[in-house]
Amino acid sequence: MGVGRPCPFKALCEEANCMDMASCEFVLRRYGTYQGCLPDGGTSIQQGIMMEFMERGSVQSLQKKLSGPPPWPLVFRLAHQVALGMNFLHSQNLMHQDLKPSNVLLNSDLNAKLADFGLARVSTSALNSNTETTGEIGGSYKYMPPEAFEPSYEPVRAFDVYSYGILLWSIAAGTEPYPMADYARVELRIPLGDRPLSKVFDQVKADGLEELIDLMTRCWDHSPLERPTFKKCVEVTENLLPKQPQEIHDAVGQVLKRLVQTVSPTSNRSNTSGAFNAPLQTPEQPTNDSVDFGRFQKIETSSTQDSACYSTKRMNNKDKAKFVDDNRAMLIQNVSEVMAIIEELGDMVHGETYSLIDAKATSREKMRALYDRTLRSGGEQVKAAFYDALKSHHPRLV
Repeated sequence: MGVGRPCPFKALCEEANCMDMASCEFVLRRYGTYQGCLPDGGTSIQQGIMMEFMERGSVQSLQKKLSGPPPWPLVFRLAHQVALGMNFLHSQNLMHQDLKPSNVLLNSDLNAKLADFGLARVSTSALNSNTETTGEIGGSYKYMPPEAFEPSYEPVRAFDVYSYGILLWSIAAGTEPYPMADYARVELRIPLGDRPLSKVFDQVKADGLEELIDLMTRCWDHSPLERPTFKKCVEVTENLLPKQPQEIHDAVGQVLKRLVQTVSPTSNRSNTSGAFNAPLQTPEQPTNDSVDFGRFQKIETSSTQDSACYSTKRMNNKDKAKFVDDNRAMLIQNVSEVMAIIEELGDMVHGETYSLIDAKATSREKMRALYDRTLRSGGEQVKAAFYDALKSHHPRLV
């Protein structure tokens, strides 16, 4: 549960409603609001938001426990899941503005969910402050784009894309960027073109690494207009995923085994501020993973990007069809009961197509074939029927 700063409960409920807008498979879920005395025996009234429990902490705490990056199949999955979550937020006209390893939380199977939008509503005009708490204004300073250091800067989606590029480097390198640089040096050097060193990967051999490096460098481009949208990022990261799901399964098992071998006396909850022997960091880059309740900035302009996933209520056939079209990448990755869904579609899937899909080796290949052969040309009725079957077999995906 994230406990909010003192504020009227009505305002807290408004925050909760905003979090509901961000309800997505790859964004931390809200379960309810809270007002009252905490169970630790305190007498003061607190307000807060109860959120999903993430058993494995964050990417930041995982890096510290592993003393480096996870296996490459898991690196690529984390990159893809973060891109899916961010694509969804942008499709809902929301910006994160504090994307970094400690705000990417991990569940028991090391699946990623975005958290802590708590800095996004603070005006970037506060960058005029002489204090070095600027990491608390427009996002953590090592993940801020060069234009964000200008006092008059107004955040746009390209802010998050830049942060994603730096985050990709951090996930792949297994460490924080610029470990010895304070705020003043980052503020000076980033607008001059300094970025994390890609040469740390020169001796690494991994299928897909070249494409990942290319994506991160495009994301942290000096010009906001040259950075890709998250829709484009999803297209790249989807192709980086291992063709065989067993590779990811093995990578997750390998990491979980190592985590068991490094048992800490403290909990693996998202607040892990004392669990690891972390290197000293400046006050602007906290070492803990504590998660504030969601606060994020609404984008007033309409989005042209496709969403990766979204919650639905009282959907008609047109809405269901749009969901199926918009969430192609996410559904291809996550739907496992493909043949059971096809059985429910009945005659909507022709016999030849059924045989072709059934012959595919993996669920992802089956889903791609279903999209290409049936869903793409089937119209609203077929897509709506697919959505209904999906809701039956994979309710969490819708």
